[in-house]
Amino acid sequence: MVKHDVYERIITRYDGLFDLDGLYAAIIDWCKNYGFRWHEKDYKHKKGGEVEWAWEMTKKVTRYVTYKYTLTIHMWDMKEVPVEGKSKPLTNARLYIWIDSEIGTDWQNRESKLGRFGGWLGKIYDKRVFSVELADHFDIVWYKAYDLQSVIKKYFDMETKKNEYAGYL
Repeated sequence: MVKHDVYERIITRYDGLFDLDGLYAAIIDWCKNYGFRWHEKDYKHKKGGEVEWAWEMTKKVTRYVTYKYTLTIHMWDMKEVPVEGKSKPLTNARLYIWIDSEIGTDWQNRESKLGRFGGWLGKIYDKRVFSVELADHFDIVWYKAYDLQSVIKKYFDMETKKNEYAGYL
């Protein structure tokens, strides 16, 4: 499979009080809405209330193209704070969220099954024929990554309730 990184990573920073389960549910809901498979790739709990997650979201778009988002969350100074009127405590922490996106082509490894000649034809197909269609996929992946960021920002109440990319998707 050939991997194509999409532009640069998207970063969101937040410091304050939030519901960790609600953030988790908002991201999972976004995955379900767009048909992505969600996988928790990594979880690290360190001393002093420091936690790291790496989540991977993948979707097979066509028989040749896949989309993949890697969401890395790093939290510092994490403390559970009881709040009056709430049955479960909220989390107070500083956190960074990185969203990396990539497009994979030939996820079925058809080119490698055809030997050296098939691999050569696959490279020509990727560079010459498929490059025009790949540009459209780059735009779609880019806007969906920003849509995921807007869902996260909306959850943290960091932006307005409207999404400027909603009409495009």
